[in-house]
Amino acid sequence: MKKKLIIVGGGAAGFFTAINAAELNPDLEVVILEGSNKVLQKVKVSGGGRCNVTHACFIPKDLTEFYPRGKKELLGPFHKFMTGDTMEWFENRGVPLKIEDDNRIFPESNSSQTIIDCFLSKVKELGIQVVLSSRVDAIEKEGDSYTVLTSEKKYKAANVLIATGSNNKVFEIVKNLGHSIVKPVPSLFTFNILDDRLKDIPGISVPKASVKILNSKLAEQGPLLVTHWGLSGPGILKLSAWGALELADKNYQFQIEVNWLSKRTEEVLVFLKSQKKKNAKKQVILRSVFEDVSKRLWFKLVKAAQISETAQWAQLSNHQLENLANQLTKCSFKVNGKSTFKDEFVTAGGVDLKEINFKRFESKLHKNLFFAGEVLNIDAITGGFNFQNAWTSGWIVANSVGS
Repeated sequence: MKKKLIIVGGGAAGFFTAINAAELNPDLEVVILEGSNKVLQKVKVSGGGRCNVTHACFIPKDLTEFYPRGKKELLGPFHKFMTGDTMEWFENRGVPLKIEDDNRIFPESNSSQTIIDCFLSKVKELGIQVVLSSRVDAIEKEGDSYTVLTSEKKYKAANVLIATGSNNKVFEIVKNLGHSIVKPVPSLFTFNILDDRLKDIPGISVPKASVKILNSKLAEQGPLLVTHWGLSGPGILKLSAWGALELADKNYQFQIEVNWLSKRTEEVLVFLKSQKKKNAKKQVILRSVFEDVSKRLWFKLVKAAQISETAQWAQLSNHQLENLANQLTKCSFKVNGKSTFKDEFVTAGGVDLKEINFKRFESKLHKNLFFAGEVLNIDAITGGFNFQNAWTSGWIVANSVGS
């Protein structure tokens, strides 16, 4: 009987596994079951439609530091298939990549469609069957093989890979097989803030801000972006990833403190006093004295410091200067809810990592039942790291099945 692999989930990890497994073993029959009528939709929207394939971090130990959950478990797998291997894989299949200034890696085409086309052409070339609108209702184990039941058909195979990402129906199926599920909560999200200081200035960005969550140990640095709903940008997204569980417990109601300059308040106050002497006759509100604070944000912070629009530097009291220094370095906001980051939905939670053999990404409970990608309780900050988890886990599963 021909060896067969059923893959539940037509996303990045599923396709990557299918292609590698079929290349390793041309006699392997591979079937991808996708619940929706389209495949690779997360790839399509990732990186603003450009697909942030991976990250230019080439040391396994360093790479694990970007994973709030899965750090320890991924160290061994990253020694087997790393970011450099990902780059080589795509370039060998006609997809040249580029490293950007922030170390994110994208296709040179700047289009996620390039990645999708690569996968679809390889799937066709290798004779991999892709079944759309095929929702899995159950997975049953019968001796050394599995039966995967959909509303339309039963599929029997010796090997099954679950690569659906976060999916409540699939989590129930996995639980019925005896596995534990860590409750999924959002991981990458922006902060909803209703505050006059952010009103009417969406699109304003600050390159080197610091943000901390009050009454917590959570703190991050990075670019901030003002949106119509509050604050986003790498600094906020990193906080949301590291704080995913804690912020869910708070029901996304908490206080943050923003230091727009990542400088000490005392240092900023000294500088502001020097500006009082230097620009004595100039209106404070007309020009930001900090390169990283735009004119529109400066206007908002000056007003919040209770400085009138007509005030000149020479007229500022020490109290007003202290207020302004605090607005620049200790700017407190009340967060009231979250929003999904663009169309990219990442969760913390999933199959309990204690139940997985990471040498094969195989269940410790059932032989030849595999898991790859975000269906596991693994997630990362933004920057290509979640995709690298998909590529690494998919490659190892493919080698476990196909070799």
